[in-house]
Amino acid sequence: MKGLLTAAVLAVLLVAAGCSHNADPLATAERIPVSGKVKLVIDDAIDQTHHTIHYDPAYVRINYPGGDIPIERGVCSDVVVRALRKSGIDLQKTVHEDMMQSFSAYPQKWGLTEPDTNIDHRRVPNLMKYFERQGKSKGITANSRDYLPGDIVVWDMGGGLSHIGLISNLRSASSGQLMTIHNIGRGAQIDDRLFDWKIIGHYRYF
Repeated sequence: MKGLLTAAVLAVLLVAAGCSHNADPLATAERIPVSGKVKLVIDDAIDQTHHTIHYDPAYVRINYPGGDIPIERGVCSDVVVRALRKSGIDLQKTVHEDMMQSFSAYPQKWGLTEPDTNIDHRRVPNLMKYFERQGKSKGITANSRDYLPGDIVVWDMGGGLSHIGLISNLRSASSGQLMTIHNIGRGAQIDDRLFDWKIIGHYRYF
């Protein structure tokens, strides 16, 4: 809860500092062909940009499995959770099951003594640990060609805060980099910010 609230404050500061997004990134971007589950994940993440318009870090009790908060709201992790669900991967369920078996392997940052299906999968450090334990980690480099459509990236925002997003199949006409889909304060957005912050996690689920 505290971590999500702090992230919300950071998001407001970033917006106030002038970290604006492209007005129409789809207009000039090159669309890279993708198929299978990667296409399902990316298409859903892009669709979220039309529906998730608020950054909302509030703790909410949700159903299990398949639980979600209203689609118009969410945090950065919800972009990834919702997109992977479209491919049949329910991170709420899989993270919970892994935490039930190996709770001590996960970050102990929130004073919990047992897993919480309402929030565990919405916390970036937990997702990082889960992806790592599932063998999904990829190398972290400064070469944009090493990041493929559907990859998941985690950034260090400073002050102990982390941020997560999904690599799209839309290549920026200005930088040549694949754009990212994430929620950092204005709802789900597509923009060209792969190397705007220090990357501390890189994962490929499929």
